[in-house]
Amino acid sequence: MKKITSLVAGLLLTASGAFAQSKWTIDASHSNVKFSVSHLVISETEGIFKKFDGTIDAPGKDFDKATVEFSVDVNSVFTDNEMRDGHLKGDDFFNAEKYPKMTFKSTSFKKTSGNNYELKGNLTIRDVTKPVTFKVTYGGTVVDPWGNTKAGFKTSTKISRSAYGLKWSKVTEAGGAVVGDEVTIILNLEFGKNK
Repeated sequence: MKKITSLVAGLLLTASGAFAQSKWTIDASHSNVKFSVSHLVISETEGIFKKFDGTIDAPGKDFDKATVEFSVDVNSVFTDNEMRDGHLKGDDFFNAEKYPKMTFKSTSFKKTSGNNYELKGNLTIRDVTKPVTFKVTYGGTVVDPWGNTKAGFKTSTKISRSAYGLKWSKVTEAGGAVVGDEVTIILNLEFGKNK
């Protein structure tokens, strides 16, 4: 009887360990935060943020119902044009001096099918917070050659920049916007499991 009890206890401990709470931290050197917006209606201008941070708190191994927090250093914006970058940091757009961070805090993270998830949460830009939904593809989890457990995700959404106070607007002679209102955000993220 003792052997059976010990066996059952061992199986329960193993099962609980397999699905134990885990914390993950962004691996910034293997991640990127990109955005794109239409220019003169006819083309797209792209940019990145060079500095960002993020964490995942997962209740199980498949990340369903995980909690996600993410922040971006607005001063790290880079579009390969110094004058444009300076304009983006000014009050017409981000006002990086007064609002140096963009932040995201999840309200739900759920699997929709296979490796596809839906991430909902509150995105704060400048002094405006609004709900936003990201489509997420989970790339999988592996152990790297140094024994670190890594998980990869690709996620995207679209937002209205004017809704967040990025108000600068000019029109062309034909009446089209110089800079579009809709911004596409794409994040390729790799997280490391905390030891």
